[in-house]
Amino acid sequence: MNVNLKPFDFAQAVARAGLAANGQPLGAGKAMAAGGFQQALTQALGAVSQSQDNVTRLQREVQLDNPTVSLEETMVAMQKAQLGFQATLQVRNRLVQAYSDIMNMQV
Repeated sequence: MNVNLKPFDFAQAVARAGLAANGQPLGAGKAMAAGGFQQALTQALGAVSQSQDNVTRLQREVQLDNPTVSLEETMVAMQKAQLGFQATLQVRNRLVQAYSDIMNMQV
């Protein structure tokens, strides 16, 4: 068995990942510079809220026996919304812990 390894092309790997050479997402350099972390967090919270609103709508449609909405679709949407909420909760907990650590530092 002959195994030939090709040299690693960093530029190609970064391009496949959707990143620029400096590690920033393509097309997001200006957006991240303008809003930064606050904008990213706001967008993430909006996406989680929208996901939960979508689940509420799907649950209502299933309860009203809408034939175009399946129970399986609703259950998958519920799991996605729950995962998003749990991830958001973990981020919040880490931010609170980081804030507490910084506040407890001696100067």
